[in-house]
Amino acid sequence: MKHDGALRAHEDGGERARARSDAGRLQRLNILIGVLSIPLFVLLWELIARSGIVNIVLFPPPSVVAVAIVEWMRSGQFFLDLTASLYRVTTGFTAGAALGIFLGIMTGQFPIVSSLLSPLFHILRPIPPIAFVPIVVLWFGLSETGKLFLVVWGVFFTVWLSTHIGVQKVDRGLIRAALMLGTPRRQMLQEIVLLGALPYIVVGLRTAVSIAFYTLVAAELAGTFAGIVYRIEIAQQNLQTGQVMGGLAALGLISFVADRMFAALAV
Repeated sequence: MKHDGALRAHEDGGERARARSDAGRLQRLNILIGVLSIPLFVLLWELIARSGIVNIVLFPPPSVVAVAIVEWMRSGQFFLDLTASLYRVTTGFTAGAALGIFLGIMTGQFPIVSSLLSPLFHILRPIPPIAFVPIVVLWFGLSETGKLFLVVWGVFFTVWLSTHIGVQKVDRGLIRAALMLGTPRRQMLQEIVLLGALPYIVVGLRTAVSIAFYTLVAAELAGTFAGIVYRIEIAQQNLQTGQVMGGLAALGLISFVADRMFAALAV
């Protein structure tokens, strides 16, 4: 019996070791595929663009795009465009997120505030920011206020909805117990409601990071003199497709880095 038990334990240990080894090989394979995915994509793009299947002027290869980006940087205009776009995104995101969290707590916690504001917000929320471009130009002209308004609009509703839902998911029993124990309402909102809704708020904020960059497109199309999307539009008008593709790549990379940074901070 002891011999059988030792044999089974040895076999179980061997199976666990093989499972760990297989899992390790699979993880290394996944890492290798992830590392190679972008170079393979760029290589395929280069081959297709130079094969004659497509018009190389309208679909430039990555080598041409890289040259356009380098020239953009050498001119010094890239960093001015980058600074302008980042200012609009960060300022609009901060203002929209702060307003969304505050009103999300109010509508989620107080039924009378929800009855007053939620129907209005649900009607306005589906309107895309780009639909406001004509009226924003009329209201604010080419000033930065109009561009920030569009980014705030895009961020606000995402953060508001996630906060509103998160507050409503907080255990009502905890809130009643806190109030019965004499906890001040402000402290209760901070330590119970806000903390309880925090996972939902974080999800909303991370989603809003990407939406802020989507909305940046509408904001800079509203009329400006600097910005990545503005430079893409000018390059498109001049048929500089290399710079157009470079601007799109820069916008995607910046958005990706912002999302990764937020994810790292939220952990």
